[in-house]
Amino acid sequence: MILQEKYTLSNGVNIPKLGLGTWFISDEDAIKAVKDAIEIGYRHIDTAQAYMNEHGVGEGIRNCGIARKELFVTSKLAAEIKSYDLAVAAIDNSLKTMGLDYLDMMIIHSPKPWMEFHEENAYLEGNLEAWRALEEAYKAGKLKAIGVSNFQQPDIENILKSCSVKPMVNQVLAHISNTPGKLIDYCETNGILVEAYSPVAHGELMKNQEVLKMAEKYDVSVPQLSIRYCLELGLLPLPKTANPVHMKNNANVDFVISGEDMEILKSMKQIENYGEASMFPVYGGRLK
Repeated sequence: MILQEKYTLSNGVNIPKLGLGTWFISDEDAIKAVKDAIEIGYRHIDTAQAYMNEHGVGEGIRNCGIARKELFVTSKLAAEIKSYDLAVAAIDNSLKTMGLDYLDMMIIHSPKPWMEFHEENAYLEGNLEAWRALEEAYKAGKLKAIGVSNFQQPDIENILKSCSVKPMVNQVLAHISNTPGKLIDYCETNGILVEAYSPVAHGELMKNQEVLKMAEKYDVSVPQLSIRYCLELGLLPLPKTANPVHMKNNANVDFVISGEDMEILKSMKQIENYGEASMFPVYGGRLK
């Protein structure tokens, strides 16, 4: 069962192969969502400072009835934080807000502030500053693993040139019809696990007739096919939902997509429109 399976990060830490994403889940609703997910069998919860629900996620973690060491909790350093001092304070604030002694992982949410996501300034120095703060928190035991999100190859190369601890994950937009193959290969070559957020393309894949037909062939839902697709590629999918029925459905992916069908899915025409999500920088300009 996928909820019991784990990847091993480059530092030897085990991370469950399927996580619960909590973007757009309110602080209040996050408490129940986390508890429901853990009761179903999830052991990996993903949040972020930008989601404004760290308090609720932390409360759910603390009151779920499962030992803390059995859970893997990730948060993200806000994209706008590009200085060492601000990063140190933000890391400590996340721990305080969540009421946790440590986080299993913290990652830089974006190489650039969201409002400048498509601007030329790469914030190379700012990312090194933020990374130094993550490294120190990691060495102090506050964080069990550290990584990045939405980083392209040049952004990662910038970190690798001067870091004392290599990024362990890169969390990116990856799904059927938008699979950044070169970036995934680069990350794997450097021992960086790729996590896939929005594995169902923010719901847009539900409208894709080719994907619907393929899901019917395997007698599964589109989310199940989409999550299995990511797993077949060695990625770690993070489907977001507060609905326990969907949580169970998303975890019921013990089937195999044939190699031939994987090639069809990999070569599917790239999605052009993410609907309402297109207003967000990551969806408005797709990762390559």
